[in-house]
Amino acid sequence: MNVDYCPRCGKLYAKNVLGMCHACYKELDKMYEACVEYLRKHRGCDIQQLSAETGVSVKQIIKFIREGRISIMANPNMTIPCEVCGKDIREGTICESCRSKLNKDIQRMHGEERHREEMQEIERARSTYQIRDDKYRP
Repeated sequence: MNVDYCPRCGKLYAKNVLGMCHACYKELDKMYEACVEYLRKHRGCDIQQLSAETGVSVKQIIKFIREGRISIMANPNMTIPCEVCGKDIREGTICESCRSKLNKDIQRMHGEERHREEMQEIERARSTYQIRDDKYRP
């Protein structure tokens, strides 16, 4: 039998596509429904208000948003933190400044790798031997 421990409550359960026991899934579903219901009535709330009014943790609300279960497009005051610096953003997982810094770091790493490969190629070329027979040289 394929069993595992629930990552939320620690109880033993039969593995399923939910990745948790049925009781925890039902609890999460109730939290989700509470958030959605509150957002339908209060479109102008922010994530802190939503958490305070529904009793659902900010962390769990952010998880719902990142999973795509809760959309923040229809809620103008709703933001989530950048996963790198914590700055409030409305879409994606990281802010524009962290994204550009990441891209620069990646380009720098590729440049360093190319430079290292070129230096290795030069070193290989220097270490090869050429055998010549000077008798037959014109």
